[in-house]
Amino acid sequence: MIRAHLDKVFTVLIAGVLAGLVLAAAALPLALVFGIGFGGLASSYAELPNTLRTPPTAQRSTLYAADGVTLITSFYTEDRVDVPLAKVAPVMRQAIVAAEDARFYQHRGVDVRGVVRAFTANQRDGRARQGASTLTMQYVRNVLSSDPRLTKEQRKKATEISTARKLQEMRYALALERELTKDEILTRYLNIAYFGAGAYGIAAAAKRYFSTTPARLTLAQATLLAGLVRSPDTDDPINGDADAALTRRSYVLDRMVALAQVPAQDAAVARDAPLTLRPSRTPNDCTAVPEQRNDWGFFCDWFTQWWSDQPAFGATAAERQDNLRRGGFRIVSSLDPAVQRSAVRQATDIYDVDDPRAAPVAVVQPGTGRVLALAVNRHYSVTPNPAGQRNYPNTVNQLIAGGGGIEGYQAGSTFKLFTLLAALESGRPLETGFIAPSRIVTRFPTDDARSSCGGRWCPANATPEWMDGYRTMWTAFGRSVNTYFAWLTEQVGAERVVEMAERLGIRFRAADDAELARSGARDWGAFTLGVSSTTPLDLANAYATVAAEGTWCAPLPVVSIRDNAGNEVAAGRPDCRQVVDTEVARAAADAARCPVGDQSMYRRCDGGTAEKLRTGLGRPVAGKTGSSERNETESVVAFTPQLAVAQIAANPDDPRDAVGAAVQSRMVDAVGRILFAALADAPVRDFVPPGESITYRPAPAPRTGN
Repeated sequence: MIRAHLDKVFTVLIAGVLAGLVLAAAALPLALVFGIGFGGLASSYAELPNTLRTPPTAQRSTLYAADGVTLITSFYTEDRVDVPLAKVAPVMRQAIVAAEDARFYQHRGVDVRGVVRAFTANQRDGRARQGASTLTMQYVRNVLSSDPRLTKEQRKKATEISTARKLQEMRYALALERELTKDEILTRYLNIAYFGAGAYGIAAAAKRYFSTTPARLTLAQATLLAGLVRSPDTDDPINGDADAALTRRSYVLDRMVALAQVPAQDAAVARDAPLTLRPSRTPNDCTAVPEQRNDWGFFCDWFTQWWSDQPAFGATAAERQDNLRRGGFRIVSSLDPAVQRSAVRQATDIYDVDDPRAAPVAVVQPGTGRVLALAVNRHYSVTPNPAGQRNYPNTVNQLIAGGGGIEGYQAGSTFKLFTLLAALESGRPLETGFIAPSRIVTRFPTDDARSSCGGRWCPANATPEWMDGYRTMWTAFGRSVNTYFAWLTEQVGAERVVEMAERLGIRFRAADDAELARSGARDWGAFTLGVSSTTPLDLANAYATVAAEGTWCAPLPVVSIRDNAGNEVAAGRPDCRQVVDTEVARAAADAARCPVGDQSMYRRCDGGTAEKLRTGLGRPVAGKTGSSERNETESVVAFTPQLAVAQIAANPDDPRDAVGAAVQSRMVDAVGRILFAALADAPVRDFVPPGESITYRPAPAPRTGN
C-alpha cells in the first residue's frame, strides 16, 4: 500500500518533467531520452553514500560444531545470508525480473517507458495501479531504509512520500548502473529483499518456505517467492493470506510467459500446482539449539559470553553482540560432538536432570585452550520449573563456566596444585620433606571456629592414619595431606599461592574471594585447601596449563572464525603464553601422577586418593581429587598431555547441601571414562620427566618475616 502511494505521488509530481518526454519516448532512442530528461538527475558514483557502494546488510552468523558441518545454532536480527547469483536458480532470477521490473536489462536504472506507462494508466484509472520503481531503485530504497549506520530520521526519509525521495532514488540508481553490472545489482537485490515470515534475502526465503536452497527452487516455488516481495507481510502464505500468494504466483507466471521466459505449458503446470510448503525456521540464539542436542546450549551460552569479551568485535559488549547478529560470521566451534556426548552421559549418570545436585564437567585441550565439551545434568531451557525448583531440571544459568551470577563452587584439595607450583618455583624440590602431624597450628589468622585454634588457622588431616608422617611433595600430593600443604604454604607465602592460581586462570567471581585475593592474600592460608569458589572450566584449564608444560591458553570456544567475505578473524586463534617455567610444570605433573594411581618418573608415589583411574584409563595420567568442608562439594581433575577434564559435584541452589564423600568414587570413574572415550583414537603419550635439578636440589631456607 505504501509503495502504491509512493508511485502515485511520484508519477503525478514529476508529470511536468516527463510531459515533454512522452512523444520523445516514442520517437527517439532511449539513450537520447535519458540525455534530455535525466542528465541533471544523475549523481556520480563517488557521491553515493558508502552504504550503497558497500551495503551493510545484516546477515546471520552461524555456529558449527568442530567438524565444521554440524549446526549448533545461528545468531541474527534478520535471517539473511548472502549468496552469489550463480547459486540462484535461473528461473528465480527470471521470476523476480518478470514480477518487479520486466525491462531491467534494457533501462539504465530509471525506466522512462515504465514511468510514462504508469503515469498514463494511473491517470486513466484515477488511482495508483502501476508502479514505476525499477529493481535498482527498489534496491536503493531497501538499503537506505534499513541501514543501521544512518540516523532514524535518515532512514525515515528513505521511505517518505515525497518527490525529493523519489528523485534521490533515481539519481542514486543512475549512478549505480554506471558502475555495477546488471547481474551485480540483481545479486544485491535478491540478497536484501524481504520475502515475509522473517526471511530476508533469497537464501533465507528458500529455506523458510521450502527447506531448500536458492539453486534448487522450482518454477512454482520461484514464482511464489517472486510474488511475495510486493506485499511480504500480507501475502506471506505461512502467517498471512495464502490465496493472495497464489494469485501473485499466477501473475508472475503470466508475466514470464508474456516475456517468453517460460513455455505456456510449463507455466500452466506450475499454476495448477498446489501450495506445497515445507517451512523451516533457522534457529536463533542458544535457546534454539536443536532439541536432540539441547545440552549444547551451555556451550553455546559460554561462547556468547566469550564473544562479548573480545575487543575485536566492537568497543562494548552490546556492540559485539550486535556484530555477532549482523556480521555474517562463519564460526567453527571447538565443541566435539563425541566428547560432548560422553561428558553428558557421565554427568547424568552421577545425577539425573531432576536432581537438585549437579555434576558440571569441562574438557579442555592443553596447548590451545580449546574447550571440547561443557556438560551438566540440566536441560538448557527457559521452560518454567516445578514450584520450589529454582534451577532444575531447566536452566540457562552457566553452571559449568561461571558468569551471569554463577560464582562457582569450592574445589577442595585440587587447589593444592597451586601451592605445589609456587613451592617448586621458589626453589624447593619435589623431595622437600616434612613430618606431617594430624593437625597443624599455622600463623594465619582465622575467624572460622571450625578450623581455629586460638584465632589461628589449624587444619587437620582427613585420614590421619594414612596421611600423617614424613611426606614429600610426591606423597603429600598423592595422599592429599592437608597439614603438609598448610606448612608448605607458610614456607612459600600464601600470597604466592594465590598469585599462582590467578596466573593459571583461576577467576575470583565471588566478591569475598576477590577482596581476599586483592588485599588479604598474605593471610589467606586456607586458600591451599580450595576454599575459594571456582568452576570446572577454570579448573580444567589450570591443570591443562601443567599438561602443556607451563603454557597457559585462554579458554577458547572456537577453531576458526571467518567474516562474511571469507577472511579469517584473528580473534579465533589460540591466545597462549608461558606462565610457569617448563621444568616447574614438569615437576608438578610428575607429582600429580601420584593421586590417580600412576607412578612418577622417579617412582616416588606411594598411594593416591583415586588410584583406580590409571588402571581404567590404561595410559599415563595425572590429576587430583578434592573435598570441601563437610563434603559439601567433591571435585576430580585428570589430565594427559593431550586432554584435561574437571568435574565438580555441588548443589548450585544450596551450597550447604553436602553432596557427601561417596559421590567422589563415581566421579573418578566418570572422568576416566570421558578421557578414555575422547582419547580412544589418540596415540599414547607420556609426560616428560623433570630434571634432577628440580627434583633433588637443596631447598632454600624457610621464609621469615611473613
